[in-house]
Amino acid sequence: MPDLRIHAAHLRSLHRRGDPLVLPNAWDAASAQAVERAGFAAVATTSSGVAASLGWADGEQTPPDEMFWAIARIARAVTLPVTADVEGGYGLEPEEVAQRLIDAGAAGCNLEDSDHRAGGGLLDPALQAARIARLKRAAEASGADLVVNARIDVFLRGEGERADRLEEAVRRAALYVEAGADCVFPILAKGEALIAALLATIPGPVNILALAAGPSVTRMAALGAARVSFGGRLAQLSRVDHERRLAAIRGGEPV
Repeated sequence: MPDLRIHAAHLRSLHRRGDPLVLPNAWDAASAQAVERAGFAAVATTSSGVAASLGWADGEQTPPDEMFWAIARIARAVTLPVTADVEGGYGLEPEEVAQRLIDAGAAGCNLEDSDHRAGGGLLDPALQAARIARLKRAAEASGADLVVNARIDVFLRGEGERADRLEEAVRRAALYVEAGADCVFPILAKGEALIAALLATIPGPVNILALAAGPSVTRMAALGAARVSFGGRLAQLSRVDHERRLAAIRGGEPV
């Protein structure tokens, strides 16, 4: 087991505005090893990709034991710091989430503010900030450290008026940073103008999701992103390619 405090400190140091940590998310041990061989600085898991690899749907349908076992297998397979997507925490208390991450060998995590226990709406931001603070305190009390990427689901959920979502995302980001989040992640923020506004307004490092039709990693770096991740895209592309090759085999074509 690596020294997770060293891994966490290194992971945190990689979040630099204008020189972002780029994370092509992995979904199993083999894909994580491929990320390491390709020369990336850290490994991030994708909850949707891991869930699919285990035969579950995304959205906290995976039993927590299975998800944390998968994270542990990924962490054992690489020498890089691992940050794990644990969705909203699977209904576990923040202290248990922290301990399970540490036991799995993760140096960080995504924690989202969707409430999967109550139909997928947004959690009250003050409650989510308290959860982040509890998770951070639990990690410190255990003698470890966790780099928390606080996911903001305002744009994903599409709640409220479109014109108000930027303000709400910034408000949530400020609360989460104050609570101890190391980075915030306004997932599915689309369009360069919106991304630029978020990066110019949010205090602290910001993670932007790379979308097929969105700005390039180079452009997001120029705008000031500190972290760029790919979510479940690579896992999905891998599945599509696999299905295409299976169809070719079924049709008697070479692969």
